[in-house]
Amino acid sequence: MTVQVVTANRLRDGVIVWLTPELKWSEDYAESKLLRDEAEANAALEAAGIDVKARLVVGPYLAEFKETPEGLQAASARERIRASRLPTITPDQGSWTARIQG
Repeated sequence: MTVQVVTANRLRDGVIVWLTPELKWSEDYAESKLLRDEAEANAALEAAGIDVKARLVVGPYLAEFKETPEGLQAASARERIRASRLPTITPDQGSWTARIQG
């Protein structure tokens, strides 16, 4: 079954966070509040908007996940990358700008 969750970035350090059932933010997507209908999704985004105004998070949006016997699995490549919490560039690669300017 496909469900939605709210994800954002924590403003103070840019870390990816997920809205929990307690309307707090967690770095673990497995703790996400599962949104099963439009009303729940709208309410969760509204709650996230309060935290945007309080400058706790930035860019909240709904992400699709699949409920499986093994747990939640991201439905898109983007969300799989975000949920993995692994960097997409390593320190030894340097910055994109530095590589272009070479």
